[in-house]
Amino acid sequence: MHPVVPYVLAAVLFGIGLYGVLVRRNLLLLLMAVELLLNAVNLILVTADVSTVGVPRSGAVFALFVIVLAAAEVGVGLALILQLYRLRQTVAVDRVDIGDGAGRADVEAGADGVDADQSVEGRR
Repeated sequence: MHPVVPYVLAAVLFGIGLYGVLVRRNLLLLLMAVELLLNAVNLILVTADVSTVGVPRSGAVFALFVIVLAAAEVGVGLALILQLYRLRQTVAVDRVDIGDGAGRADVEAGADGVDADQSVEGRR
């Protein structure tokens, strides 16, 4: 197989992943788009490793390293998304309020003078 085909496929995967990162507002879809980006990079690394003559084989090692990093990233990312969903009841990037710095502990303690149940209902 000519090495142009995997390069083009990697470029298409990278483009789809970049589009997903720029357009999507759901955190799960953002995580999947980042995975597409990493897989495109892996495809380029492996293709360059196979198609280059006279250079020590290091592309496969880098690809394996990227796979390990991607697995760790998915674990941490899914844990963060799950915790965010438990706290905010949404995983939409546009609906996450991070500007005020007030945590849920302040709301539950009644620091703002509003009952915790009413405050949570008001956020939904």
